[in-house]
Amino acid sequence: MTVKVYSPFKTYFDGLAISLSAVNDTGPFDILPGHKNFMSLLKACTVNVRVPQKPDFNLPISHGVMHVKTNQVTIFLDV
Repeated sequence: MTVKVYSPFKTYFDGLAISLSAVNDTGPFDILPGHKNFMSLLKACTVNVRVPQKPDFNLPISHGVMHVKTNQVTIFLDV
């Protein structure tokens, strides 16, 4: 699946991923390839993106909005 994490002035991650972990109001969750369409507000957490054959990408955030559609995950931050 593809993942893009960005704010108005910076792209933090844009590439392929095996999975993504974050936290919303209901608690921690994971997104895997083939996940149903999904939209959520993210709480303060460290977004963890597992990347094939590379070290994981970890980004502490204060909050954000995540959109999942057809193996594309987009996280909007206002940082």
